Amino acid sequence: MSSPALQNKTFALLLTLVTLAFGAILWQFHGAIFWGSALAILFTPLHRKLLRRMPDRRNLAALSTLVLCLLGVILPVALIGVSLLQEASAVYERVSSGQLNFGLYLQQVIDALPSWLVTLLDRFHLTTVSEVQARLVSAAGQISQFVATRVLSIGQNTLQFFVGFGVMLYLLFFLLRDGAELLARISHAIPLDHSHKRQLADKFTTVIRATIKGNLVVAACQGALGGFIFWVLGIQGPVLWGVLMAFLSLLPAIGASLIWAPVAIYFLATGAIWQGLALAAFGLGVIGLIDNLLRPILVGKDTRMPDYVVLISTLGGMALFGLTGFVIGPTIAALFIACWDLFAPTDEDSADPT
Repeated sequence: MSSPALQNKTFALLLTLVTLAFGAILWQFHGAIFWGSALAILFTPLHRKLLRRMPDRRNLAALSTLVLCLLGVILPVALIGVSLLQEASAVYERVSSGQLNFGLYLQQVIDALPSWLVTLLDRFHLTTVSEVQARLVSAAGQISQFVATRVLSIGQNTLQFFVGFGVMLYLLFFLLRDGAELLARISHAIPLDHSHKRQLADKFTTVIRATIKGNLVVAACQGALGGFIFWVLGIQGPVLWGVLMAFLSLLPAIGASLIWAPVAIYFLATGAIWQGLALAAFGLGVIGLIDNLLRPILVGKDTRMPDYVVLISTLGGMALFGLTGFVIGPTIAALFIACWDLFAPTDEDSADPT
């Protein structure tokens, strides 16, 4: 006869194997599943408001929330993506035809530098236009090859993209409709103390909402403002540069200045003083401060992690999961910190009766 201990071990092994097998099946659609779950968390408050107005029509409430998500988030992102591709193609054509000559721009900046700085840069072989241009061409070639590979991959996997998009919408509908019951079943199955499960669940949902709602809104504002000032100054491809600034603003301590600062330096070095000063002032006074103004309002100071943790987890998440990693990375980091806080509570946590 088998002992209860042996039965428990066998069941645990069986449960682990089945879970790993099921995870392997779902991995092909991990991006669609993640974004469906993340959007469900983000739009659950709206769904609850709609559900209170139509308590006996759960399907209609979930469908209405799904339509609002499509109109408010997915459709604008798709339109921006189309504009981005158009402007990227236009910039690429100008670079290929020689209308945009980065070597000439670099030479103009070098000629405007003081002699001591030119001597210092010469020690690192950064004043010879041909050498610097060769490095830029090599980097641009690697970037172009990467982008071309991604574009080719998207073209070859169009069916897979639409299948994943359909899976995301399908999952989002049912998570909105049945998410509360599913969460209750998962919480009941996890062998942890109820207070610990509540803290981990609150931390998970808070970080998801903070990362998507807060960081994306801040990034969108910084990108829109950056694209606007580039359009005002007559710089080619304002949508392209605005999207790049929005993307870089997701990384703390780096930000959109990697785009607008070199342009401001070029303006100042080539004699376009008012354009350079205007761009620098706008970048520092508006784009640079938008994070400090909006993030505390949208996210809340008590939910923010240290900038270095966010930076490292974001970069690591994107390296491991792709673009989705800018949400997955900080979420895993937040759960890591929350688990260790539960394992080794601080004095304040120990004194808190709740």
